[in-house]
Amino acid sequence: MKTITINEKWCKKCGICAAFCPKKVFDRDEDGRPVAARPEDCIGCRLCEMRCPDFAVTVEG
Repeated sequence: MKTITINEKWCKKCGICAAFCPKKVFDRDEDGRPVAARPEDCIGCRLCEMRCPDFAVTVEG
């Protein structure tokens, strides 16, 4: 399983990570912040990491 980390200090809650994820790993919390709700579905493509304009997403594993 991949480890997905979202740096809350850098994240602007734009939702680009969720929009580009082909496996729909992300949900958004009540504040609109992305949450890796289904990390077991992550295929490690790193689109979320590459598309994040704030470099707030890291995928490991």
